[in-house]
Amino acid sequence: MNNTMKYLTVLSTIFFPLTIIVGWYGMKFLYMPEFAWKHGYLYVIGLSILTIIVVALIARKKKWF
Repeated sequence: MNNTMKYLTVLSTIFFPLTIIVGWYGMKFLYMPEFAWKHGYLYVIGLSILTIIVVALIARKKKWF
């Protein structure tokens, strides 16, 4: 049970920043500059991937998994 809870906590920690990013871009604001950029969606995808990598590296450094 303890290992399962640890695994779920680490998984939640990795995906929490992505939830914030998706929530922010799902609000359909009119004046966000990324919506007018030619590669705005690629920017958000890159930001999401970078977030996962950074949080996973921090978790590995702290020996969470």
